[in-house]
Amino acid sequence: MFFYVFTKTEYMQLYTIDTGLFKLDGGAMFGSVPKSLWNKLHPADANNMCTWASRSILIEDGSQLILIDNGIGTKETEKFLSHYYLHGDDSLSGSIKKHGFHEDDITDVILTHFHFDHCGGSTITKDGKPCPTFKNARYWTNELQWQHATTGGNDFERPSFLQHNILPLQQHNVLNFLSLEGYSTKTHLSMSFTDKRLPNIKFRIASGHTIGMMLPEFTYKGMHFIFCADLVPSINFVPIRYVCGYDTQILQSLQEKKQLAQDYVGTDKVLIFQHDPFNECCTLKSTDKGVVADKIFKIADI
Repeated sequence: MFFYVFTKTEYMQLYTIDTGLFKLDGGAMFGSVPKSLWNKLHPADANNMCTWASRSILIEDGSQLILIDNGIGTKETEKFLSHYYLHGDDSLSGSIKKHGFHEDDITDVILTHFHFDHCGGSTITKDGKPCPTFKNARYWTNELQWQHATTGGNDFERPSFLQHNILPLQQHNVLNFLSLEGYSTKTHLSMSFTDKRLPNIKFRIASGHTIGMMLPEFTYKGMHFIFCADLVPSINFVPIRYVCGYDTQILQSLQEKKQLAQDYVGTDKVLIFQHDPFNECCTLKSTDKGVVADKIFKIADI
C-alpha cells in the first residue's frame, strides 16, 4: 500500500492500457541467456513460445491526455498475425474506454520506437488507406529514430518497420520531433530531454535495442517513474546481463542498463514494464547476486 499527500497541484492521473497478449520465441527474446535459466523464470510452451504483454500507459495531465505506445493495432493480415498468436480479451480501444475516455480525447501519442508491436495502433485503415487513429493527437518521436525507421533501419530490423504504421503520421502532419541536441550513444541514458509542449515528461534515449528509443520519465503521486519499453521489457530482464535477443547493439544495451541501475537502485524510483504479462512495476535493489527487483506492484494499487 502506498500513501501520498494530495495537493492542489496534483493533477496527474495514470492508467494502465492493456492492448492484448502475444507470443514470441523464448530464445529470441532472451538471446544469449541459456534456456535452462530463462525457462524457470518465464516458461515456454511446447513450441518454445512465451506469452508477452502489450502494455501502454495513459497519462492524464491537466488538459492533456498522453498515450505512451499503442500495441500491434488492427491493420495486419491474418497471415502476419498468425506468427504472434494474439490472444486475451484486452484491446487498445477497449482499455481506453474502460477508463472513461475515447480515442478522440487523446491529445498526444509518445512512440518509444517504431517496431510494429509498439506503434501499430498509431494508424487505422479508413477508405482503404492508413490514417492516424487518434485524430486530435500530436505524435511524438525524434529525428534520429524517424530517419532510421523510414529508411528501413537494417536487415535485422527491417521486418519490424512497417511503413503503413509510420509514414501516414508525416503525411497527415501530426508528427512532432523531440530535440536531441547534444545526444550521443556514449551518454548511456545520462542525459534527459524535454519539450515545453509536454511539460511534465522527460525523456531518456536508449539506442541499444534500436536507434533513438525514447523512455519517458515522470513523477506521479510523489513517485518517479520510467517507462522502460524494450530496454527492460519484463521483470526477468532486470539483471544487467539479461539483454533482449532482439537488441541490435547488445553492448550498448548493457551500458544503458548499468546507467539505469546506477540511477534507480536503492531508491523509490519505479520501472514500468511494457511486455511483462504478470508484473507492471517494480523498484530495484542491489544484492550479492547483482541488481534485482525489490517492491513489485501495479499502478492501480498506488
